[in-house]
Amino acid sequence: SMSSKKAAAPAGKAAAAAAGSTSKVVSGLIRLLVPAGKAAPAPPVGPALGQKGLNLMEFCKSFNDKTKDIKENTPIPVIITAYSDRTFTYVIKTPPTFYFLKKATGIEKGASTPGKQTVGEISVKAIYEIAKIKQQDLGHIELEQICSQIIATAKNVGFKVTR
Repeated sequence: SMSSKKAAAPAGKAAAAAAGSTSKVVSGLIRLLVPAGKAAPAPPVGPALGQKGLNLMEFCKSFNDKTKDIKENTPIPVIITAYSDRTFTYVIKTPPTFYFLKKATGIEKGASTPGKQTVGEISVKAIYEIAKIKQQDLGHIELEQICSQIIATAKNVGFKVTR
């Protein structure tokens, strides 16, 4: 469709310019957690990008287009690199580990006193599945290591890991 081509062009142009020129000055990094397909000029996106004078609508359109196949409202970590000429590039990461733990267990909230309180159980198989998704961000890290990180997070929020 025409609209998706148009949305991708500005970000592509900014990315090409960033890659091709050494005179671009990074004016800041913006880290946000934005729901998939739901970037809007409202907070947190609006103020964060507005502060750097970035084109809000361009980011929202491009991000929403990029995340349209992800389940709606999935929290997506975004790292936006802002340049002094008001252009930007961004990368999207996989959702936070806790999001996957909640999804896998159906439990919304972690323990209020981690270590003393157990809010639920999660299987090693479920942890392995989460690790496979997280590996997209951490390609250089062994799956086993990612699994240990996820197990640590799970225990921290009160999950018991079961075989």
